[in-house]
Amino acid sequence: MQNSPRTFALSAFFAASFTTAASADTLSFQDPKGDDDGWGTAEYPTGKDYARGSFDLTGLEIKEDGDFVVFEVELAEAVADPWKSTEWGGNGFSLQFVQIYLDTDGKARSGERKGVPGSGVEFAPDAYWEKVILVSPQPPAKLRGEVGMKAKYLDKKVIVPERTEVRGKKIIARVKKSDVGAPAKTWGVQALMLSNEGFSDKDEIFARKTNELPGEHRFGGGCDEVGDPQVLDLLAGSAKGDASEKEAQHKMLSGWKCAATMAQATPAKVGVVRR
Repeated sequence: MQNSPRTFALSAFFAASFTTAASADTLSFQDPKGDDDGWGTAEYPTGKDYARGSFDLTGLEIKEDGDFVVFEVELAEAVADPWKSTEWGGNGFSLQFVQIYLDTDGKARSGERKGVPGSGVEFAPDAYWEKVILVSPQPPAKLRGEVGMKAKYLDKKVIVPERTEVRGKKIIARVKKSDVGAPAKTWGVQALMLSNEGFSDKDEIFARKTNELPGEHRFGGGCDEVGDPQVLDLLAGSAKGDASEKEAQHKMLSGWKCAATMAQATPAKVGVVRR
């Protein structure tokens, strides 16, 4: 007995639906505790709000959820909100600013080389990126406005989550799948842990500076000029949480040299991790 055109059409529909559903991967990355010291000598601010472990990235999971992609950032300590972000339209946390970079095409020297203004890093030639998710305490409208004023050229590449919330040690961001695509093991991923600065310089996007010496609201171990990374933690090595990944992180972030201008400075170069 021959199958009808309707039967063939239904078969094709279900096959396509199954293929689409099965194509999304869950990407899980781990990072060792106690490496929230950037290049090895970065120091926390002296202010009481900056509790130890607040910037210690321990994991990142990326997964599909219907029409959204969920990014779950896990820290060593419960996420606090000392500056009461909900009173100024924020997202339930005050201190952290996580930038999640995606190399979605896997092609060398394809995409953006420099990190978001204020990060103080560049990416290695095999890790240029196509998308970055800004997981910030700042209200979405303010974050979009800051990008529009200071980095208009990144307008199509910067993704502001539809929703960001805190659950215990996790900061969870949801973005439209249409903005980033379905998670895939071909992606290269990097999560940079910075500190939120509500009143950043004119050429930086909500990134708190690192100085030579720590202060009440300043990280130490960097320099008072420009060129040092503003990154306290990131994914390194095989991103499985092995202790050796601390050294891999320190090596990546220690290649910087400060100077009076960025044209004279040498920024640290970071890579991506893959599954």
